[in-house]
Amino acid sequence: MQVKAESKAVRISTRKARLAADLVRGRTVNDALVILEHTPVRAANYISKTIKSAQANAVNNHGLKEDQLVIDQLLVNQANALKRYRPAARGRALSFKRPSSHIKVIVSGPKKASKPKAKKETTDNKATTKESKKTEESK
Repeated sequence: MQVKAESKAVRISTRKARLAADLVRGRTVNDALVILEHTPVRAANYISKTIKSAQANAVNNHGLKEDQLVIDQLLVNQANALKRYRPAARGRALSFKRPSSHIKVIVSGPKKASKPKAKKETTDNKATTKESKKTEESK
């Protein structure tokens, strides 16, 4: 089963975020979090948060085993860029963009073995009262 998590409009360029994403793509979730924790790239923090969110979705919402989760896909796509202006010589203004990214993580793994539910005996009150009266009369 596949479970996803997305972080949208993260204020980092896609090129820089893909450097950290390439390190952990295809690994287990626990290994990926350890690698990102020791990676000195700013994007590693954003990617690890998204991976933790996907892990929490898988465990809490879909009942998957936390130890065996694997990162199937890790996509870093371009989002809207903020357009800004910088003062230049002779009273001009030069434009530049502040890029942002969308980070999408898809994890998969086996489901937990569900506990067998205890069967509740459904009894009719009318039927039990009739049967109990019959047993009392026969005694």
